[in-house]
Amino acid sequence: MKIIYSARCLEYKARAHPEFPLRVKSSHEFLQDKGLVFKEPRICSEEKILAAHSQNLVDRIKRLDFFDPDTPLIKGIFEYALISASSAISAMEIALSGEPAFSLMRPPGHHAGRDFLGGFCYLNNVAIAVQEALRRNIRTAILDVDCHHGNGTQDIFEGQEDVLYVSLHQSPYYPGTGLYSIKNCLNYPLAAGTKEEQYLFALKEACQRIRDFSPCLLAISAGFDTYKNDPLGKMELEEGSYAKIRGMIESLGVPYFSVLEGGYSAKLKYCVYEFVKDA
Repeated sequence: MKIIYSARCLEYKARAHPEFPLRVKSSHEFLQDKGLVFKEPRICSEEKILAAHSQNLVDRIKRLDFFDPDTPLIKGIFEYALISASSAISAMEIALSGEPAFSLMRPPGHHAGRDFLGGFCYLNNVAIAVQEALRRNIRTAILDVDCHHGNGTQDIFEGQEDVLYVSLHQSPYYPGTGLYSIKNCLNYPLAAGTKEEQYLFALKEACQRIRDFSPCLLAISAGFDTYKNDPLGKMELEEGSYAKIRGMIESLGVPYFSVLEGGYSAKLKYCVYEFVKDA
């Protein structure tokens, strides 16, 4: 498993905000100690961002002309979001070469839609990478295993026949979407307190739907806020659950890449390691 990472993502922070540099810094250091291979992202053009987002949103982020209570105004945040999106594209390109890859970057992205941001997300990293794959005529499925529904990803791809979006998420919960499936967006709302056995049962069905879609590439919005002690979720997965999730993903036999979304507990580094080890 190749890990895409840039220390630039540690340069910004907002006071008393749960999406803070240490969550990625500690994970990077832990994976480095375990001997995983790291690669710097190649910075993409703004044109690739505009495949997923409106010019209006891009301009507003650059000007810091927006308000969302969870998504702070931070000087230079467009540049940091661009690096994170570029990392997702780099991971996608490695997957197309036949190796799995994981983008260990911040800010996350799946709550950012075509013309809106929110939920700690400025640009939708996984959507930008998938749009680049689609530009190359690669049929792609997206599996979102974050605790929260990826309303931004659904907004970008709903109704698009060459993409399948599948999300397993806690419901009812932020952002309040993903209550039912629509068109190419298959949603699996799960109750607070969902444990590993129930989660993997739903994931098994979701994987079958992905198999039926017959994608040539699989993109994973890899959230770890489904962990039992995460402060921003109320699900009950164990550290070892993430190795089982990855095993089910690999059983599909499709090239895949993963992009870090949520995960805010002190155990994040262990959960990430379970997901990437031996892959």
